[in-house]
Amino acid sequence: MDSSNSVIKAFIAGSCSGTCSAILFQPLDLVKTRLQTSLPIATNLAGGSPTLLRPGSLISCMGHILQKEQLTGLWRGVTPSIARCVPGVGLYFSSLHFLSSNLIEGSPGPLQAISLGIVARSFSGICLIPLTVVKTRYESGVYQYNSMVHAVKSIYRSEGIRGLTCGLVPTLLRDAPFSGIYLMFYTQAKNVATHGGHIEKHPIVNYSCGIVAGLLASAATQPADVIKTKMQLYPKTFASIHEVVLYVYQKYGPMGFFKGLSPRILRRSLMAATTWTVYEQVSKKLSL
Repeated sequence: MDSSNSVIKAFIAGSCSGTCSAILFQPLDLVKTRLQTSLPIATNLAGGSPTLLRPGSLISCMGHILQKEQLTGLWRGVTPSIARCVPGVGLYFSSLHFLSSNLIEGSPGPLQAISLGIVARSFSGICLIPLTVVKTRYESGVYQYNSMVHAVKSIYRSEGIRGLTCGLVPTLLRDAPFSGIYLMFYTQAKNVATHGGHIEKHPIVNYSCGIVAGLLASAATQPADVIKTKMQLYPKTFASIHEVVLYVYQKYGPMGFFKGLSPRILRRSLMAATTWTVYEQVSKKLSL
């Protein structure tokens, strides 16, 4: 098969899987961002004066969004999410396919899988960082943008190129290790589940292996996700990773680096498992 043709097919398969997972799991990503933002919730108890509460759990935060923004509010930011995930996942899988086809013979080993995942994710992450910034701000509720174009223009006008690339380092520190760790656990889990490839891979097997890999990779990279969110939402307050780390630790303690873990670990596990399962099924249809 022609190398460029296979890379294009990998991009198409990845884009299809990215679209499905982005739409399905957007509410969990929205809740995760809101929990990390910790916006105060104004309530009126028993007709008294308004009381400020903070959404402390996945359920309470989701309930507040449904109450104030209705069901469609859970999909706030889905447009930039799709705009980021579709080409982003496509670039990731096409890069992964190119690297593994040209550098690896057979199934990659643990260290090879980590390296492939990190390189492929770093490439797509750098290319899509402006959309990642827009998506995060859309979901937070801190910024009010009319459209993606308005968001990009507004950020560029007030913050310049730096505003559209803020949080790049912690984004890469989150996504690149996640992809590397995930790919390692995923390939090894599938190898065990299929007894070294002697049993045919079933979508359910792939999905189950994806869930396990997603749980482990999400937990390991959660602190970087918290830091990334703070830097992209408040670029004028936090100019460096060091400043965010000090702020989070002093305000919330060590557990502050795991704010939003529940929705993120749920979303990333389900999303990664769905993405890989759909990708592999579409790849079969495309004879990749």
